[in-house]
Amino acid sequence: MFLAILTLFVLGLALVVLMQFRAGEKPKPYTQDIPEQFVSIYQAAGKEYGIDWFLLAAVHRVETKFSTVEPMISNVGAIGPMQFMPCTFVGWGADGCPATGGVGNFTDGDLVDPSVIKVYGGYGVDANHDGKADPWDLEDAVFSTANFLADNGAKDGKEKQAIFKYNHSDIYVKDILFYRDQFKKAWQKDLASK
Repeated sequence: MFLAILTLFVLGLALVVLMQFRAGEKPKPYTQDIPEQFVSIYQAAGKEYGIDWFLLAAVHRVETKFSTVEPMISNVGAIGPMQFMPCTFVGWGADGCPATGGVGNFTDGDLVDPSVIKVYGGYGVDANHDGKADPWDLEDAVFSTANFLADNGAKDGKEKQAIFKYNHSDIYVKDILFYRDQFKKAWQKDLASK
């Protein structure tokens, strides 16, 4: 019986490998590009806060696969395309933040109100100047992420430290740095070919 199961497993594995190399194709190298419509937002936020814009692209990629994951609410309550905890966005001094694990007790209006964010010292930014600092708006969220990363060391070359503050996981830090490096290499290669 064990031999039959082992044989089926090996045959299945061989089939998977053959499908990957069908008709003499080589495995494709990393080719994921940054969606073009987001580049100017990352660049502007990076410039505004003095950080590498590829870092912002990497965070967006890891957090929500460039806003393609639905719903953009994590199991711990992080929200929007860049996955901010509401209390980090508005400020941890706001009512209910420590007791709710970072979700807070915000009205929809308070969550996006720049004056409330200023009072509580959050990282939310009204980047598009529409009167709201909205964690669901990509431009606001990217600039808010740049604000957070810069304030936590990225503007001083301490990217690993800043990324770890954004998400307390060594694997997360490695993932962000991997995508940042891949995006940067692909971008530089593309520029060199023009």
